[in-house]
Parts: sequence; C-alpha cells; structure tokens
Amino acid sequence: MRKGFSFLVGLFAGALVGGIAGILLAPYSGPELQGQVRTRLQGLIEEGKRAAAARRAELENQLEDFKRGTPVTVEPPPEEA
Repeated sequence: MRKGFSFLVGLFAGALVGGIAGILLAPYSGPELQGQVRTRLQGLIEEGKRAAAARRAELENQLEDFKRGTPVTVEPPPEEA
C-alpha cells in the first residue's frame, strides 16, 4: 500500500513539474501554437488529397486499359542498395 501511494505522489509531482516547465519554456503562446499546428495539418491534408487524386486517376486509367484488353505492365520495386 505504501509503495502504491509513493508512486502516485511521485507521478503527480512529476506531472505537475512537467506541466509547469512546459508552460514556462514553450516558445509560443497557446493560440500561436494552435495556429501553427492547424496550418501545418491543413497543408498535410491538402497534400494527401492531391496524392490520392493522382493515384486514383492512375488506377482508373489502368482499369480502363484492363477493360480494353491492353496489357498492363507492372514494374518491379526498385532494388535496395
């Protein structure tokens, strides 16, 4: 019982010290940091959408070729050095 209590006290103290250190040492205020995270996340989402659209177009072209009976060539993965 004593070990468990000591562990919880240590956990709480560590969380408290870590939280205070994070607040004091953060390079940006909360709203600034949230804005930066939001901007970066939106950029990543847009990049993912563009990549998905390009891949979809590529697969649709391959499907059309397959339907017409055109042989589809599949390139092997590049060899690792």
